[in-house]
Amino acid sequence: MASSEGKVEADTTVAAVGYGDATKEQNESTTPIKAQRPAQSRKAALSAYMTIAAAAFGLISDGYQNNIMTMTNVVFKKLYPAEYTSDVSTRVSNSLLVGAVLGQVVVGLLCDRIGRKAALVTTTLLIVIGAILGTAAHGAHGSVQGMFWFLTVARGITGVGVGGEYPASSTSASEAANEKVLKQRGPVFIMVTNFVLSFGGPLAVSVFLIVLSAAGENHLPTVWRVCFGIGVLLPLTVFYFRMRMLTTTLFRKGAIKRHVPYGLVFKRYWRPLIGTCGAWFLYDFVTFPNGVFSGTIISSVIKNGDIKQTAEWQLLLGAIALPGVFVGALLCNPLGRRNTMILGFSGYLVFGLIIGCAYEKITGIIPLFVIFYGLMQSFGNLGPGDMLGLVSAESFATPVRGTCYGLSAAIGKTGAAVGTQAFTPIQNNLGKKWTFIIAAICGVTGILVTYFFVPDKTGVDLAVEDEEFLKYLAENGWEGEIGDDEDGLMDDDSSSNSIAEKKV
Repeated sequence: MASSEGKVEADTTVAAVGYGDATKEQNESTTPIKAQRPAQSRKAALSAYMTIAAAAFGLISDGYQNNIMTMTNVVFKKLYPAEYTSDVSTRVSNSLLVGAVLGQVVVGLLCDRIGRKAALVTTTLLIVIGAILGTAAHGAHGSVQGMFWFLTVARGITGVGVGGEYPASSTSASEAANEKVLKQRGPVFIMVTNFVLSFGGPLAVSVFLIVLSAAGENHLPTVWRVCFGIGVLLPLTVFYFRMRMLTTTLFRKGAIKRHVPYGLVFKRYWRPLIGTCGAWFLYDFVTFPNGVFSGTIISSVIKNGDIKQTAEWQLLLGAIALPGVFVGALLCNPLGRRNTMILGFSGYLVFGLIIGCAYEKITGIIPLFVIFYGLMQSFGNLGPGDMLGLVSAESFATPVRGTCYGLSAAIGKTGAAVGTQAFTPIQNNLGKKWTFIIAAICGVTGILVTYFFVPDKTGVDLAVEDEEFLKYLAENGWEGEIGDDEDGLMDDDSSSNSIAEKKV
């Protein structure tokens, strides 16, 4: 503890310098490391790019798992019309969401406390285990209901891994992009997070169509199990790279692994947390049930219930929704994060009202319905889909980035679970058009939440908020060690030994 106020100010200043200009910091700290450990330095230089790439390949498996039930719901409805009731369908679909909420909160905390790398390896293993169990799902003595319960548990395990990927992959990708491509951090982050998550939809439907064509409609049990089995292979593609990657520079210099002052954290970040949690809840409330049940919606519009035709229209829907990701990536820098998100929520308002108010006429023209439906989802990708992960990774300091990101994403997945649970009752009691009218209402609410609560950190170095956060802790009397050297890349006198001293 400091013995005088002057000593506190000096110590705080020294600690804060560790979060200063990234270029200067790199020049000062990496030169001696290169001389002493050249091989390790080369690995560190490549590790940031590896982290960004691994995030993309990891999250594409999440997108696949999020969307695999879209066509599986249609298959189960055809195979087991009596047993696969709306309650069973909702339970199986929601199990991934419940697991995801748990994974986002727990892994969000773990990736701040034990490190990004350990969290990423854990989530990969959970997805693999859950996908294997889902592929092998069977009920005792051939029980169909037993199989659906088995599948519910398996999807829950997968969900914990999928949910954990959000804070672990996204925070790592954001920090690595900040280190290597600061000016293009936003577009790069979007392309390795929301793009691959969104691409998981068309990928899942494409895989389904290929397997369906190969196996035939007379072998639907084989079709859905093969599709689930392919979900095992996707996360395995990044497992080796995640074992080899290093912790990001920002985390090595800014981690707080013990005595985290959560009270001070929420006191500082309550406003952006309302923004990210509230906007994410509204976005997932609309987009997730519309994704999971879009195959069912299209099947009901087609009338004849042909599985292959439903899948083809579903693929077109996913293809129309995908360009919104690219537009959002292009707009996030010149227009700003907040304004881009508002633009996306405006699309829910416009297209939700168009489809909802003219539902009977539009659904009579299937191509027109799919185009408007796809445009609504495309605006979702353009705005909150692209921006929510980005602003959640930019609004909070490195020591608590995973925790706050995980909490925001978990509230979002809670919205997805509520939306999925309410989707069928809304259709049955109010009519199918009301799912779109409610999407429009959520769009208006999302605009207001974004405008008043979501911060805009466009172009701001993440190290700046780290510096401000450290000063804030010192001013509020917190003391503790800053930094993490699990990869052995920092000097003895580096900021890993910095202390924010308590004032006397």
